[in-house]
Order: sequence, then C-alpha cells, then structure tokens
Amino acid sequence: MANPMNMTIFTMMKARLQELGERQKVISENVANVSTPGFTPSDVDETSFSKTLARMAGHAGAGPGRTQMLTSDPGHMTAPRVSSVGVTTMKAPDSETTLDGNSVVVEEQMMKVAETRTEFETMVGLYQKSLGLLRLASRAPGS
Repeated sequence: MANPMNMTIFTMMKARLQELGERQKVISENVANVSTPGFTPSDVDETSFSKTLARMAGHAGAGPGRTQMLTSDPGHMTAPRVSSVGVTTMKAPDSETTLDGNSVVVEEQMMKVAETRTEFETMVGLYQKSLGLLRLASRAPGS
C-alpha cells in the first residue's frame, strides 16, 4: 500500500502549514525590529505561494513540487529568501512610518499573527479530519 502522506492533499496541507510557519517567522522579525531606524517590514508573498500550490496540484503543467529560482538579470547576485515550499518574502510597509523611517505598526503585525494562527488552526483541523476519513475508509466492513 502506498504511503497516504504522499497523497496530494496531504502534501498541499503540509506546504500550507510550512508557509504559515514561515509567515510567523517573518512577522516575528518585523516585531523584533519595531525600534530599528529605517526598518521596513516584510510579509510572505501569497501569489508566489499560490503558484507553487497550483504546480503541486498539477494545474500549472510544470509538474508537482519543484520551484525554480527566477532572476531578471544574469548579473544579480542575491535573490529573495525562498523556502523549500516556494515561499518568498517581500517588503510590505505598514500604514504608518515614523520619523526615523521605521514602518512597523505593532497593531497591524498582531492582526497578522492572529490571522496566521486562525489559518494554521484551520489547516490542522483539516489535516485531522482527512486522517480520520482515511482511518474510516481503511476499516474492514462491519467493524
């Protein structure tokens, strides 16, 4: 029998949980730099992650699970931070900038933390329900 954890649905849920974990790291870096002059907060680029999920699901024609680094100029030396599931970060200034150039608004970052936590709990619930359905389907009839 094939490993159920290799099923597309579980692979996609795992990727989403990793993306949410990466977002929590980015938000924590933003909050840690709330007093750093000139600091611009970052956030996870949802569009690049959505494209990665589409590839993983086989909807983009590029095949599942592989993400290639893209550059706009061969002379570029650095690229955005990319995790194993294709999560990239981008600068995302909050609504206000202080006189020292810092654009982190703690209240907005805390809203992002709460949103990320809710999405994480939703994914964990879906994961548990999917495992329950697999257990139910694997039982012998009448047991």
